[in-house]
Amino acid sequence: MRSNITQYELVAPKSLDAILQILADSPDRYTPIAGGTELMVALGAGRLQPKKLISLWNLEELRFIEVAPDAVHIGAAATFTDLRSHPVITSELSLLSQAASWTGSIANQNRGTLGGNIVNASPAADSPPALLAYDAAVTVVSTRGSRTIPYRNFHLSYKKTALAPDELLYSITLSRNLIGYKTYIRKVGTRNAQAISKVAIAAIARTSHGVIEGIRIGAASLRETPARLIATERSLLNQPVTPATIAAARSALLSETLPIDDIRSTAKYRAAVAANLLEEFLHTL
Repeated sequence: MRSNITQYELVAPKSLDAILQILADSPDRYTPIAGGTELMVALGAGRLQPKKLISLWNLEELRFIEVAPDAVHIGAAATFTDLRSHPVITSELSLLSQAASWTGSIANQNRGTLGGNIVNASPAADSPPALLAYDAAVTVVSTRGSRTIPYRNFHLSYKKTALAPDELLYSITLSRNLIGYKTYIRKVGTRNAQAISKVAIAAIARTSHGVIEGIRIGAASLRETPARLIATERSLLNQPVTPATIAAARSALLSETLPIDDIRSTAKYRAAVAANLLEEFLHTL
């Protein structure tokens, strides 16, 4: 049954300061929304609990992509279409532009935002594996000021993030210091398009004389949150790419992931496919 629209309150302040003040003052806690793509699914299914909503759509203070010499700063309200069409992101941060191309239909990419994909905190979300592989940082703001958090520490548990009730995700920062890194990203779903991932892996690595000098691996649908595969990375760091190393990395991945059985897949399938994707990436090195 569709939700009753009269049970909801929506406000749309014209400035970031006004939004932050409402979040600070409201004892009932407004829920920020941007593109609303996730919200509309819940509304149509009758699963959206009555609440107060505050719109961030068309707020230019949150919709930007700024390129600095050493980093790219992406506003939380930048859409997936913005990411796909930006020349620096497509050329230097291609894992993110590829992930953006997976996110629903073209209409959804025109509305859906990077910040919304992060804060919605789905363990199957498309952008987090790329952000984890790039070791992104996120900046959050409130009337009390701002703070920057390594993205790998942002997701605390299922659907729970490091955001305080009065805080808003402001931007995402990715380093441009990626010279010499090879990249990899794969999503496995029921269909080739418009599918929620059964498993997704994004990774970057740098080698010298056959030895892995640096590696980062992000994953979706393998834990209760998007996850950096730290133990798997450690098993590979400073190691040559050999069958024995690959076998050890597969074991490390299986030991640090906790996939589940659900309507889309089984835990056994997810674990096997994730290990296969990791091996596929390592063979490219």
